[in-house]
Amino acid sequence: MAEPPKFSLWLNNSSIGLTLMDTLDELISTRRMEPQLAIKIMQNFDKALADVISEKVKARMSFKGHLDTYRFCDDVWTFIIKDITFKMDNSQSLTADKIKIVSNNSSRPGN
Repeated sequence: MAEPPKFSLWLNNSSIGLTLMDTLDELISTRRMEPQLAIKIMQNFDKALADVISEKVKARMSFKGHLDTYRFCDDVWTFIIKDITFKMDNSQSLTADKIKIVSNNSSRPGN
């Protein structure tokens, strides 16, 4: 049995990615689009977004906090950090009681 296509966290965890998936699902369920085309669209979305972010986003940030929990499962790291302070390029600081960071492999979809 063929393995289902993998999509990055951009598609599954962003509002625009979720909206795209909902729209494609509706088009498939009303038989206005074939599932294979929807898969191709999602793969192109993932690749395009990964390309744009790697090429256009140049901002830097550092953070310091207390690591509460970490996990590595299915090539995805998850970190829970408490009492965290973020420092941006422009020296602006932001604090939070607790955050969750999810990080996956940096290879682009389709590569």
